[in-house]
Amino acid sequence: MKKQLSSCVVLLICVLALVSLGVEAGTCNPSGKIRGKKPPPGQCNQENYSDCCKQGKLYSIFRCSPTVTGHTKATLTLNSFQKGGDGGGPSECDNQYHSDDEPVVALSTGWYNKGSRCLNYINIYGNGNSVKAKVVDECDSTMGCDSDHDYQPPCRNNIVDASKAVWEALGVPQSKGEMEIYWSDA
Repeated sequence: MKKQLSSCVVLLICVLALVSLGVEAGTCNPSGKIRGKKPPPGQCNQENYSDCCKQGKLYSIFRCSPTVTGHTKATLTLNSFQKGGDGGGPSECDNQYHSDDEPVVALSTGWYNKGSRCLNYINIYGNGNSVKAKVVDECDSTMGCDSDHDYQPPCRNNIVDASKAVWEALGVPQSKGEMEIYWSDA
């Protein structure tokens, strides 16, 4: 009985140690790295606080995203899905551009899941508010630093890249650039 109790105490201590280190179930590790290339002059659109790739810098790529739950933690970033905006080309799901006044998002590669969420809605919770937004694109976590990706680095694996309409519905100033949110499938 004493030995069994000791084992339980050791197991409990290990679990508490993992939790205190911030280890989360459902995380995913980088799938590799790509080396940044300096964009040609005028080829990197830095609208909405977008980064440009740096020559020689290594950027992590991901083929996965954290597990989707009923309340999935993510980072909300700002993107323009309009023609000429920092989102690049037309949206992956419908080959269309979308107005900044429309609540639309791009999801990191793992959450985009080969288009399985295309044109479906998600609920986004942040700043004490919520908004329903349509998934229209992938925020590519596997590639970047090339002309197809506007010479921007790959997305992190936990990104919900949202239009200005989403930010306005959440009551968050766009100057914030990014913020922690939660989301779920609608």
